[in-house]
Amino acid sequence: MSRKITKFSTQLKTRLVLEVLREEKTLNEIASENNINPKNLQNWKKLFLENAEVAMEPAKAVKEYKDEVAKLKVEIGEYAKKVGQLTLEKDWAVGKLKSLDSSCKKELIDRDDEKILSVLNQCSLIGYNRSNLYYAPMVNPMKDAIKKHIEKVFEEIPSYGYMKVYHQLLEDGFSVSPNTLLTYRKELGLRAVLAVRPPNTSWADKQHPKYTYKLRGLEIVRANQVWSTDITYIKIKGGMVYMAAVIDWYSKAVLSWRISNTMDTDLVMGVLNEALSLYGKPEIFNTDQGSQYTSYIHTQTLKDNGITISMDGKGRATDNIAIERFWRSAKVEKIYLYEYERVSVLKSDVSDYMEFYNYRRFHETLNYKKPMNVYYESLKINDENYTKSKECVA
Repeated sequence: MSRKITKFSTQLKTRLVLEVLREEKTLNEIASENNINPKNLQNWKKLFLENAEVAMEPAKAVKEYKDEVAKLKVEIGEYAKKVGQLTLEKDWAVGKLKSLDSSCKKELIDRDDEKILSVLNQCSLIGYNRSNLYYAPMVNPMKDAIKKHIEKVFEEIPSYGYMKVYHQLLEDGFSVSPNTLLTYRKELGLRAVLAVRPPNTSWADKQHPKYTYKLRGLEIVRANQVWSTDITYIKIKGGMVYMAAVIDWYSKAVLSWRISNTMDTDLVMGVLNEALSLYGKPEIFNTDQGSQYTSYIHTQTLKDNGITISMDGKGRATDNIAIERFWRSAKVEKIYLYEYERVSVLKSDVSDYMEFYNYRRFHETLNYKKPMNVYYESLKINDENYTKSKECVA
């Protein structure tokens, strides 16, 4: 927000400078009493002392004024020579401009600059027919509508590349090819806005038991087959907060999430218990080897629910690739685009992003479907297959 510029009267400046010179109060006290920046007082004092000599010796000031007048006369003579030279150069430039083609001349006309040089004079100088300025070319209303919608999508989701914008336009009822859309995006000067920062990792506890990685070579074919979780760091003004989430590998849907100012067992148990209560339970649950995940309460909760425990190899973040890719999407598409001062604002923004990510964001690996749609479609198929298998057994 810009600050309002305040003008101070000469009388006020003089009074305050004299108060400063009396040295009965500190500079900050005087500034505070008069709601003035201390730097202003310093500048006024300096100016006052530099010009005090003029008041005591006016004859000297008059002499300096006459010397300045004589100097200005010499400068005026030099300016007259320069004006003559500039006139010659102007005539030369105008001659060159008149030789340009019509389209180039039209680009040179500035209708917003009429206070300095009217459009009529501009056209006259370069030899351009003013009536040509008012010719209106044919407008393609469909192109304009598509470009306006592209801009709307960009304002709402600046992280979308052109293929995601393409699928968004199809969903919104616009018929356009990917190549045409890419051309329109270039004409509008739009590119996906992403922010990238390096990832962070959690710390292991050597005393806690570790579990092997169960996902290598496993084909993920249905929802609730594999879930995984992780913690990431988010820097805000005044410190760091921690975000944990649980994701379904097949659908890429985020089943639960939480932000806390401490990275402890309560954080990871919170997201685990919420996911279990809302979405049932997975066959396999994958984590890294962080101490929160190897703790007794976390591993025992998984065992009590009959869930197979899987853990990444040491230093292998790619073993938990589903949640790592989600962190990258959340950060570059939302979190790192802003500087957060309060945790409450961060939580609100993340909540909005989660709704967008799960229900409205196109996902390339899902053939541009939405994660929650894929999740529930898979659960429906799972239920139908389970019912058929029971009927066959009966």
